[in-house]
Amino acid sequence: MIGDVDYAVHGNGYAQRRRTDPRIAAAVHAALGDARSVLNVGAGTGSYEPLDRSVTPVEPSAAMREQRSTPAIAASAEALPFADDTFDAAMATMTVHQWRDKALGLRALRRVTRGPVVVLTADPARIEALWISRYVPGLLAGERRRFPPIDTIAAELGGRCTVTTIPVPLDCVDGFVHAFYGRPEELLDPAVRAAQSAWTFVPADEIDQGLARLRADLASGAWDARFGALRTQASYDDGALCLIVSR
Repeated sequence: MIGDVDYAVHGNGYAQRRRTDPRIAAAVHAALGDARSVLNVGAGTGSYEPLDRSVTPVEPSAAMREQRSTPAIAASAEALPFADDTFDAAMATMTVHQWRDKALGLRALRRVTRGPVVVLTADPARIEALWISRYVPGLLAGERRRFPPIDTIAAELGGRCTVTTIPVPLDCVDGFVHAFYGRPEELLDPAVRAAQSAWTFVPADEIDQGLARLRADLASGAWDARFGALRTQASYDDGALCLIVSR
């Protein structure tokens, strides 16, 4: 296994559930500037890869590569098989937290890129604000430990860095946990959870008990009494999703 999740076991359904959300993609693609050659590290099933540029995907998991519509190079961030300054730009979307040696991988991204390095990630200082923490405390507490601090990522990338918070739209089609801030019933679906690696770090009994409480609160109206306004809130703007750009 490369990284902290065995996607041969837990990677089914990512191509269907973790799709490119066009509004998030717009921010990622704008950050790439006028780059024509783009390296995508931790490319997964291909979400957020721009279609109008030459993209070189790198993905260490065979299970993820098999779900792609285009081939990817079997390699990891820590050992990129490219010469210095090979690419106009590089991107890494929701992947840095899974790398074994995050510092080495981030420095490698910078080494092979002559232009912007674009990292879509979550801010561990804000990630636990979502209501699911009341039901399954270990879920986002575990994510807080997995995701490196924003300042740490920026420092390893070097150069001139900007950090922008990205709103998560209510109908987000990229099925990470926070995408369902206003659609709580969706997290009761095992197929939805199977495309979210965070659940693999939580004991099964904690998940079962927490989801049972959520199911009961939805049935009784208790969830809506406390959080119901989220069902019509256009976006989730607490700053958990961040775009870091190093130039």
